[in-house]
Amino acid sequence: MTFDPSSLAQSWPAPSRPRPVVTFGAGSIVGDAHYPAYRKSGVPIAGLYDPDHDKAKKLADAWDAVAFRTVEEAVAVEGAIFDLATPPAVHAKVLEALPDGSAALIQKPMGSDLATATEILRICRRKNLTAAVNFQLRFAPMMLALKDAITKGWLGEVVDFDVLLALSTPWHLWEFLLKEPRVEIALHSIHYLDLIRQILGDPQGVHAKTLGHPNHTVAQTRTSAILDYGGTIRCNLSINHDHAFGRDYQACEFRVCGTEGAAYLKLGVNLDYPRGEPDILQLYPKGGDGWVDVPLKGTWFPDGFVGRMANLQRFVAGEDAELIGSVEDAWNTMALVEAAYQSSATPATPLARRP
Repeated sequence: MTFDPSSLAQSWPAPSRPRPVVTFGAGSIVGDAHYPAYRKSGVPIAGLYDPDHDKAKKLADAWDAVAFRTVEEAVAVEGAIFDLATPPAVHAKVLEALPDGSAALIQKPMGSDLATATEILRICRRKNLTAAVNFQLRFAPMMLALKDAITKGWLGEVVDFDVLLALSTPWHLWEFLLKEPRVEIALHSIHYLDLIRQILGDPQGVHAKTLGHPNHTVAQTRTSAILDYGGTIRCNLSINHDHAFGRDYQACEFRVCGTEGAAYLKLGVNLDYPRGEPDILQLYPKGGDGWVDVPLKGTWFPDGFVGRMANLQRFVAGEDAELIGSVEDAWNTMALVEAAYQSSATPATPLARRP
């Protein structure tokens, strides 16, 4: 069978009757990704709440939405999907304020650490919330296509998964994280760990080291990690957000190799964020004799957010059988993040001393 790149799935079906979205938080990610995605896909933007009402009103006015003055006003919107674009330490408080039985999309990470992720999981269970975590990289067109290619056998059995970042990330855009004790893995590489879990399953364990940089005070911006999948699969992440020496030789890419084929992906949004560069997906398919470009029908930002919200809306409406990235599944991603931080804090295997 000849490989046809146009046959790969790249989008998520839209909900037939989209519900209005009420957002908590008025940070840059809302205007850069959430609202462009919802407007593009026809999801109604009902309004948003932020303790800084002036900030909320400025953003709401730009999107013809309402800036609620109180949490009570925000949660009173009938039939809403609640979109938590809040810092991780705030998630639990917002979830407690939601009506029982409602639906929510929670910004990653699912709390500041595994203990708070567990608290959030228990809140969602107790209040019977239909809740998912905003791991929208799973829904990026290139990642949907990659997963489809793997499912259809075009790579054979995946045996190597490499993530390489060498770039300069503008951390100052997210003021709240400048004082966070956990940054790189918990707020950035968590996307990659979650995506890897979706494709390869849960690893047996992780070896990791994450650290900051002497040129700034952000807690961690560089990470090396090895995910242990036993004796067949090799999985490695090499992350450097401080490669601030011009665009030449910067990178943000995945290399996925199977027993019979391979894939290369460039995640363009992280290069010159938030404007970004085009995403790239190329495959060397089973039985092929060279690399094939997969024409992409969108980008991680905002199309990954389109698919993420679409799946939640469709699941609530009974149109999707599975809620991708539910809080039950996302807890396992948080467990991997927690294990990576524990590994980083644990002394390495010491070298033998010369006799």
